[in-house]
Amino acid sequence: MRITIEYDSCWRNSFLDGNNNEPLPKKGRKYIASITSLKNDKNFIKRGVSKDTVMGVLNRLIGDQRKLYQSRQGKNYYFADIEAKVDFNDKNPQLTQEMTYLRNISGSTDQNSFTGAIKSNDAMFNSDYSSEFWGILALNIDELINFIVNDKLIVKAITLNPISVIFKLESLNKEKSLARNSDLEEVLNVFTEKFGDIKYFNIKDEVVVISLYASALYLQLERLSKKYDMASAKTKVGGISGISKRGFTKKDFMDKFTTGAKKKIWGNPYIHETFVKGEGKNKNLMTKANGNLDIILDIPKDKAKEIRTMINNAGVSSFYLGKKGLAFVNDINISEVIK
Repeated sequence: MRITIEYDSCWRNSFLDGNNNEPLPKKGRKYIASITSLKNDKNFIKRGVSKDTVMGVLNRLIGDQRKLYQSRQGKNYYFADIEAKVDFNDKNPQLTQEMTYLRNISGSTDQNSFTGAIKSNDAMFNSDYSSEFWGILALNIDELINFIVNDKLIVKAITLNPISVIFKLESLNKEKSLARNSDLEEVLNVFTEKFGDIKYFNIKDEVVVISLYASALYLQLERLSKKYDMASAKTKVGGISGISKRGFTKKDFMDKFTTGAKKKIWGNPYIHETFVKGEGKNKNLMTKANGNLDIILDIPKDKAKEIRTMINNAGVSSFYLGKKGLAFVNDINISEVIK
């Protein structure tokens, strides 16, 4: 028996983790197609037609609308004794890459945006400690090292409001990483003694500049506590809002100083960038496929007739082949021998 499926614009990528052969988690499968998630190679998932795809189609065609794993677990699974006799041929599909915009309803927030009016009068920017605390960000690298290792601070002026501070943090985040030397090793020894084992290096074993300044803020928070009341500079758990000892997150930092909530992301283009040596950056988009799929069942003719009758009775006009797109049965051929 040969069932020929014609399909158009069927997606060949997956934007959810997990798989259809497992029960859904309580909160559903995780959305992994946000701009941030797609920076990770493992989240750009390519899909093709598989045996599971074919069995899902067969079950759909005879009117079984359960997920495949549910059908297989059922006591009266129709294809229980037939699966081993099912084969398929995805005949030379035409593949195209197209820009696809995906809606994200998981409630993710934009890491670099905020909403509402800015509260510049927050105590962190108007207290007696503010100049000495935020002034750390105005130090050059030599002054920063001297402050960390020798506890010598040159108080430099910095505009005391949330926007100026976040701009300064973003500027430091763009600074070129530093090669390790004896001065930086002293700095790292101080941080290790104070904060434990924190990763300050990139993949080239260079020191990340923003991590030095972020940790220096925590060091200054501790030192200033000896002469000022620093309660207004701390979160409930004793940290600095939006700033860790390795860096910062803009949305979390600004969340404390704005009247609005974090800005939600409602969707994004499905793009995964890769770097190919000698070519540069390549943009990988959603792959869509057009073609014909032959599903071949090596079964007796009477069984084939029964399946054909079930398909006709179910009356499924069109369906998805895998994810999205349009597919329909083009032909059902019953023969004693299929070559």
